[in-house]
Amino acid sequence: MLLSKQAILTPEIGHCLDLRMTVPDQSLEEAEEGLGTHVRDLVNVKELIELESWRETQKALRKSSSLLKQDIYTIIQAKPGSERSLLRKLNSELFNSVTKLDYAARNQDSALVQECYGKIIVALDSMLSRL
Repeated sequence: MLLSKQAILTPEIGHCLDLRMTVPDQSLEEAEEGLGTHVRDLVNVKELIELESWRETQKALRKSSSLLKQDIYTIIQAKPGSERSLLRKLNSELFNSVTKLDYAARNQDSALVQECYGKIIVALDSMLSRL
């Protein structure tokens, strides 16, 4: 079966690969409005950690962190280029700690969960003071 170049590169075909750049799903204003709520949701995971409700901790962590990650990414993209490098580094530290907390909760490692949560709070403080 031969496929024509037009059939392969036409985005109307349902099974083609679309590699075009996408526009962020939210505006800077929407990101700034959602930032406070999503930070609060991430910080409130502490309650589930204290109850050692590991599955619920993971669910809440994943939901709040994915929304927060989108907010922070949008805000960083709007910053001048000279500020982005440090913000990206802080962003990486924050979400590496989130990932480690997720794994620690999966393994029900209470001590590591507490350590990762502390690192998340420090990273959030550092990040928010620069945004």
